[in-house]
Amino acid sequence: METAQTLLILTNLPDEASARTLAVRLVEEGLAACVNILAPCRSVYRWQGAVEEAQEVPLLIKTTAARYAELETAIRAGHPYELPEIIAVPIARGLPDYLNWVAAETLPIAVRESPAAC
Repeated sequence: METAQTLLILTNLPDEASARTLAVRLVEEGLAACVNILAPCRSVYRWQGAVEEAQEVPLLIKTTAARYAELETAIRAGHPYELPEIIAVPIARGLPDYLNWVAAETLPIAVRESPAAC
């Protein structure tokens, strides 16, 4: 399989429960091959003119460029923030077998489930 452009998506959720709910949804829907839920961190940011501070749970989401638009839509739909952080970082290099696995796991479900052509 030719390796598709793999992306690492970063986002933060306000708590473990919302992070897990979103992570499971993205993997179940085939929009992500894997989502790492990291330990809570402290974020300091400016929002609507004021400096804010909050505990957040970061997610590292592995997907392909082909699935990015759908993944972004799903994150926005399942995210409690008015303006969620959604950052896509292209992966320039990686273990080819792993990158191929990401590509295979993020194929649209209809493509993954269809029988191979003879």
